[in-house]
Amino acid sequence: MPETTPRGLTRLAFGGATPRGLTRLAFGGDYNPEQWPESVWQEDVRLMREAGVTMVSVGIFSWALLEPAPGTYDFGWLDRLLDLLHEHGIRVDLGTPTVAPPAWFYRAHPNALPVTAEGLRHEFGSRGAICHSNADYRAAAAGITTRLAERYGGHPALALWHVHNEYGVPVSACYCDSCAAHFRRWLTASYGTVDAVNDAWGTAFWGQRYASFEEINPPRTTPTVGNPAQALDYKRFADATMRENFRAERDILHRLSPGVPVTTNFMTALSQCDSVDYWAWGREVDLVTNDHYLITDGRRTHVNLAMAADLTRSVAGGAPWLLLEHSTSGVNWQPRNPAKAPGQMARNSLGHVARGSEGAMFFQWRQSRRGAEKFHSAMLPHGGTDTRVWREVVELGASVESLSAVRGTRTEADVAVLWDWHSWWAQNLDWRPSEDHDARERADAFYEALYDRHLTVDFAHPEADLSRYPLVVVPALYLMTEAAGGNLRQYVENGGTLVVSYFSGIVDEHDAVHAGAYPGALRDVLGLTVEEFSPLLRGETVRVTGPGTAGLDADVWTEFVVPRGAETVLTYADGLTAGRPAVTRHRLGEGTAWYVSTRLGADGLDTVLARAGQDARLDPRADLPRDVEVVRRVGESGTFLFAVNHTSADAKVPLETPGTELLTGERAAGRLAVPAGAVRVVRLDG
Repeated sequence: MPETTPRGLTRLAFGGATPRGLTRLAFGGDYNPEQWPESVWQEDVRLMREAGVTMVSVGIFSWALLEPAPGTYDFGWLDRLLDLLHEHGIRVDLGTPTVAPPAWFYRAHPNALPVTAEGLRHEFGSRGAICHSNADYRAAAAGITTRLAERYGGHPALALWHVHNEYGVPVSACYCDSCAAHFRRWLTASYGTVDAVNDAWGTAFWGQRYASFEEINPPRTTPTVGNPAQALDYKRFADATMRENFRAERDILHRLSPGVPVTTNFMTALSQCDSVDYWAWGREVDLVTNDHYLITDGRRTHVNLAMAADLTRSVAGGAPWLLLEHSTSGVNWQPRNPAKAPGQMARNSLGHVARGSEGAMFFQWRQSRRGAEKFHSAMLPHGGTDTRVWREVVELGASVESLSAVRGTRTEADVAVLWDWHSWWAQNLDWRPSEDHDARERADAFYEALYDRHLTVDFAHPEADLSRYPLVVVPALYLMTEAAGGNLRQYVENGGTLVVSYFSGIVDEHDAVHAGAYPGALRDVLGLTVEEFSPLLRGETVRVTGPGTAGLDADVWTEFVVPRGAETVLTYADGLTAGRPAVTRHRLGEGTAWYVSTRLGADGLDTVLARAGQDARLDPRADLPRDVEVVRRVGESGTFLFAVNHTSADAKVPLETPGTELLTGERAAGRLAVPAGAVRVVRLDG
């Protein structure tokens, strides 16, 4: 049952604000009618209704039109647009256009343009060119947001407020003098005294000690590597500064437009944004929304999609979220931009819905004729309605409408993967043991191994409650607090199964190595120490052997592991660490902790996860074909099984309970037939 929060937002009883007045799943996209003559708008809304569009995002880049000169406003076109959309039953996600200040603003306030660490000031002419510490920008952003909220806060078409656009992309950090002053204030609030900063940053090294906050600048370009703890704190500061600006706009909207949820579109995929701590941002929005685009780098793109959707749902605390942007076909900003195959748009869209999205929105509705993204696909292509993309859009709209019953349900997960953006930032700083060790690569690799075992993943912060998960995987947590280490120890002692990859638990929150032997915060739970890291040279490999395996290839990293209670499961067969443990298992309390001290490939990770899965008593699900994903959403409206077939062959998925397939209306029992490239969604009986 819905309940009302203190701010008057409609929330599902188990969490997550919902767009006001939207009674079906969201389907639509960014609508930029200012790019077209007003005579086109009538055709747009007619075609939107034909396609089953329920909501569009409006006004995200419209500041120059809404305020063509300082203090001069033109809302007439937006009045007519919102009235037209409302007349045709289309809800509106209304943007505050603060990602793209007008040219007149930068002419009056050139210091609002961001400065690089090298001292280069960016110019106007793109998007997101913002110094988030600049007082003039903050005042202007508050001004346009206030005007919009006063005028449209009660408009009947308004479903959702959309602040800014993709914070952190393309610029997150500025290094100007305004940011330097703001950084000092942030440090004062965070640490209290300059002595505390010196202690946290270890400034005794290389004579970097500061006598006052006024001596501290941003980590601008230096002759050689600078202070890593300072660089890490500056990443935190830049993220926090963007979040300050979001909160300022959000609070204006809450005050002037009560009852309407406020969001901003995230880019949680590790392939798309690395400068934002989404654990912190997820607590600030009323509804978590995400933009996701396929990265055509030779990987299995549907695995990256599933990973991004699982990560977004986790940032939302498990509550339903919303896919606010993806593409109908090819994009335009990669070196090579292939079209999506027939049916792939639907698989992509419904794959996100399976993993918790309350709909599928696109960038954008009508394909642009001008500008930087004119070759980016859209719902209505340059070729119009006599195109494959348009026909698939209309078909998808009908499919999305048929799934309205899944609204408000939650995706069920089997295992957890720990991830922390602060650790990623710290590991990516200079002068680590090997540039070939990549936290994102390990996260991708472990996720893919779990995906191929047909396990649905929740991501979790290292200090989160993990008690409901039989298996927890740590692919790359170089930075780990003492609290996180204690959390993992308690998890294992209470019966959990933990798998940890190399170079985890090494430093604390200030990038200081934990006292004593590696792996610091994880020594006790893993039952071992590491005497020395021994990274491999580029192209160098080692073999790992043990009972039950003929040998596995590994590369990038090895370690001199000393068991301190752990048993050796696999051993290095060659290299400097020959004869030493490569993979260990430690019984602790009621659970077990596994450690993988090298970079295993897919076969090796599958071997380790299979054995750890036995400890965790996980169902191996060997009867499901590879690249056929099966995910459940469960809630008051029922249990829904999503089966997504990414292969070119028909597949069958076992059903424990019969039900009704929602896309075809057919009954399903025993084994569900899922045609090649298709999606099936069964509402299970009972």
